[in-house]
Amino acid sequence: MATSAAPGPGRTFGMRFTSSPRGARLARRLAAVRLDAWGIPYGTRSHDDLTLIVAELTANAVQHGHVPGRDFHFRLDTAPDGRTVRVEVTDTRAERPLRRTAPAVLAQGRAGLDEGNRGLLLVSRLAVRWDWQPRPDGPGKTVWAEYLLDATVLS
Repeated sequence: MATSAAPGPGRTFGMRFTSSPRGARLARRLAAVRLDAWGIPYGTRSHDDLTLIVAELTANAVQHGHVPGRDFHFRLDTAPDGRTVRVEVTDTRAERPLRRTAPAVLAQGRAGLDEGNRGLLLVSRLAVRWDWQPRPDGPGKTVWAEYLLDATVLS
């Protein structure tokens, strides 16, 4: 499903997934395919960064936002200008995500060197902005990140 066309404005992909590691993995794989179809090809920095953002946000929804019997919703959008891609993951837990910064992670000492607890730090480094908001239609929250596409993808 590869295409050579430059990313266009107003494209959207959304789907509900089981709140499990398998659901998070499937969301990441479908996002990767969709990005490629939208002209953000495999192997480019933009594709790799966006796939990592999707992986981190969906993994967090499964690990920290899981409510038994409830799914998470994933959405991928290109902005009207065609330069920005927005990733949204909605789960059914209302707790706000922790904002971690590099100094805070390093100040934890040994815990800062563990493989966990770095997801939102990675997202904050890759995205131009990220935040969260309460879910308007029920309990839970939406965590989102906006990514500015690399100029090589836009040409």
